[in-house]
Amino acid sequence: METLLKRSRGIVSATVIAFLTLGCLTLAATDHSSDHPTDHHPTDESTSAVIDVLPAQLVAQPPGANWLSYNGDLTGRRYSRLAQINPANVGQLRAQWVFHSSNSNRLEVTPVVVNGIMFVTSANDTYALDARTGRTIWHHAWPISAGLVDDASGHLSRGVAVWRSRVYRQTDNAHLLCLDARSGHLLWDVAYAVWNKNYGATGAPLVINGKVIVGTSGGDDGVRGFVAAFDADSGKLIWRFWIIPAPGEFGSESWPGDLYLHGGGTTWMPGTYDPKTNTLFWGTSNPSPDFDGSVRPGDDLYTDCLLALDADTGKLKWHFQFTPHDLFDYDATETPILIDRVYQGKLRKLLVEGNRNGFIYVLDRSSGQVLSAAPFVNKLTWATGVDAQGRPIRSDLAPTPDGTRICPGYGGATNWFAPSYNESTHFVYFVALEECEIFSLKPQDFEEGKTYYSTGVKRIPGETSQKILLAYNLDTKSFAWKYPQVGNARSGAGTMTTAGGLVFFGDDAQSFEAVDARTGKPLWHFNTGQDFSASPMSYAVQGKQYVAIAAGSDIFSFALP
Repeated sequence: METLLKRSRGIVSATVIAFLTLGCLTLAATDHSSDHPTDHHPTDESTSAVIDVLPAQLVAQPPGANWLSYNGDLTGRRYSRLAQINPANVGQLRAQWVFHSSNSNRLEVTPVVVNGIMFVTSANDTYALDARTGRTIWHHAWPISAGLVDDASGHLSRGVAVWRSRVYRQTDNAHLLCLDARSGHLLWDVAYAVWNKNYGATGAPLVINGKVIVGTSGGDDGVRGFVAAFDADSGKLIWRFWIIPAPGEFGSESWPGDLYLHGGGTTWMPGTYDPKTNTLFWGTSNPSPDFDGSVRPGDDLYTDCLLALDADTGKLKWHFQFTPHDLFDYDATETPILIDRVYQGKLRKLLVEGNRNGFIYVLDRSSGQVLSAAPFVNKLTWATGVDAQGRPIRSDLAPTPDGTRICPGYGGATNWFAPSYNESTHFVYFVALEECEIFSLKPQDFEEGKTYYSTGVKRIPGETSQKILLAYNLDTKSFAWKYPQVGNARSGAGTMTTAGGLVFFGDDAQSFEAVDARTGKPLWHFNTGQDFSASPMSYAVQGKQYVAIAAGSDIFSFALP
């Protein structure tokens, strides 16, 4: 049974009271940006703070002055049409402000900006900031949860979704909170995964057609993954799609007994959406137990899959499985990028994904047909290639009691850090990891409150790993350029690209960087002194373009002088 709890734990700062009392701010999610961005600005006649993000604005693309969702728009391209900052002047970028979070030393959030107001999350807390200064407007506090397992125990959050005058976020223990965007007051709270305490949530919600779409973490911990849609007004459950099929359903032969209740396949990253076909594209994680495939025979549907779901009903239109019978933790939760363009001589609706298993895929998103697949790392030993249907051609490597060297490693050849696509270059940008690790096997039984890996992975002494920023050319189906990183290969930063001809990303040496989108030439960097576990975004206020990223426990915002 879904529980709907109504509480009020919002902490409203004196700042928002001042904003409201003085009548100095009116917000409406109207994006008038162009190459020289403009915004709807407050006037002296303003009498109240109004935020009204309309459904049509959520599906508009590409983003400009407003960055209204985790990836900027619902295509997953992370392409900003702002062009004020360009290769000729990016060297003049300066830090404008820094916001420090006191309850997390590892921010994974991408900020959302609505006409000069930035919404960010840190652990279970939510903040509204003045996007020009970083000043706190309001702060909603929510306690962190005890007794969580694995990723959820780190109290990670990747951000919010906005709709009308509301802000939505997931908590570490898989609650969906609805906040008033003007004050930060809690409007409702839904606990949406209460039947197994190994569930958590680390992602950002997605709002489409008046529905808030959420998933969970816990794919390594013996939960049953799902995607769920809740009414954006009331919090009522509308539909739920279970990733692991129940007995008798298609694909259930992989899950004997009650293993389907613990089969993994979680949905811990936000998907993308095509409004023309009303199709939601969502990736699923690895099966549980991670490294012991003997208890889950067959392909283990629908783990490591891309799902095409009817957004109104949650019914499956088609699926594609990148790594059948995964033994290596190769989640398919990487962002599926939606691109409409000529490919192989035809105008197509494409879906592009650089997958954790080491291959980059181009699919026809109308049907799920694989149009091409190619390796993007040199260290790739678990498979020798893919067949005409996109199914991997496996090697005989598998985890063993004594340990087996396998490439890519447990972190994958890429991961959740965001890719991007530039409409001018036709390049897809993403960060790859060249790494091998030792995979070991030791069977275990599921226990609530414990992880369910069936042993683990360790690094190889003396063997180096490296992060590389890649630019994949869709026209030539080859890499236009590669930018190797200097560091310890532990960065978790993604990318963002702009109409100004730039790619922004957090490098592997604690610097925020900008490179030329066509050539990969490094143009600017700013050393934050902290590791990155987040992806950048861009916005504009009063005609001025900003670029922001979280690093360590801080959010940095940059602009030209």
